[in-house]
Amino acid sequence: MKAILTHASGGSEQLYLGECASPSMFKHELRIKVQAAGVNRADILQRAGKYPPPQDASPIIGLEVSGVVDAADKNCTRFKKGDRVMALLSGGGYSQYVVVNENLVMPVPENIDLIDAAGIPEVFITAYQVLFEIAQLKPYEWVLIHAGASGVGTAAIQLCHATGARCITSVRSDQKAEICKALGADVVINTSTSPFEEVIKEVTNIHGADVIVDPVGAAYFEKNLAAAAMDCRWVLIAGMGGVKVPELNLAKILTKRISLSGSTLRSSSLEYKSELVRSFIPKFLPQFNSGQIKPVIDKVFNIEHVAEAHDFMENNRNKGKILLTGF
Repeated sequence: MKAILTHASGGSEQLYLGECASPSMFKHELRIKVQAAGVNRADILQRAGKYPPPQDASPIIGLEVSGVVDAADKNCTRFKKGDRVMALLSGGGYSQYVVVNENLVMPVPENIDLIDAAGIPEVFITAYQVLFEIAQLKPYEWVLIHAGASGVGTAAIQLCHATGARCITSVRSDQKAEICKALGADVVINTSTSPFEEVIKEVTNIHGADVIVDPVGAAYFEKNLAAAAMDCRWVLIAGMGGVKVPELNLAKILTKRISLSGSTLRSSSLEYKSELVRSFIPKFLPQFNSGQIKPVIDKVFNIEHVAEAHDFMENNRNKGKILLTGF
């Protein structure tokens, strides 16, 4: 089958379109003919040799796909050959075919294009996990979402809006700010011109953020401490701004009773991820059909231009999801 492979760890020039063996299908698994694959920050880290796949995962890059069921193990009960589906993966997405446990697969909503559906599984399940499983978000609470125009950011804004939480997002350009506003963000802060911690104090009447969704890490650590409310649930999901905080002072974590959690969805157990998917489907999939929630797609690249897709993300140019197609 066709797949995007790597010569060695390194830059985007290491990626190439090649041939490899099709994956074998096991009990409770589906084989999906891939229509499109989502590009994620984790893909860039894996390509660079900084985020190896879990031991039992495909070494091929790619954490989410959309497509059509090509075959189903006899034990599968939820899907059949020919169904339009989208899937959460531990790896293998940049390829012509993937196999995946059926519990990590969702039906493509009727009103969503099959290619666009590849922009749903990883970012929406990540946002859902962070907001509701880890942070236990409640209606009317204040949520601070950094990198609001990213894939996870655009998903998190919509989930907050749909559940009645009040959403503050940070971005670094006016164009990205407009996208976040259109998705339902209550407050959008351009951090290239305004200190977000001061704005949050003002708009929340000194209360602060009850939940922080943080893909930035070290660069915003002290500012997040200042922005956090009492009993804030702060979830670190990446380290785009570094992972080492110099002269760390734990006092504010103690005095504000902050709960600081770290999360990487990819390495979680099949059972845990299956439960996330199972609970996400009835709560939010109908809202894709109604148009209340949607994947935000910035660019679709043919797989022959996968290096350009990676460069586009690495340069922080994307506003929403980047997809690959043409497998």
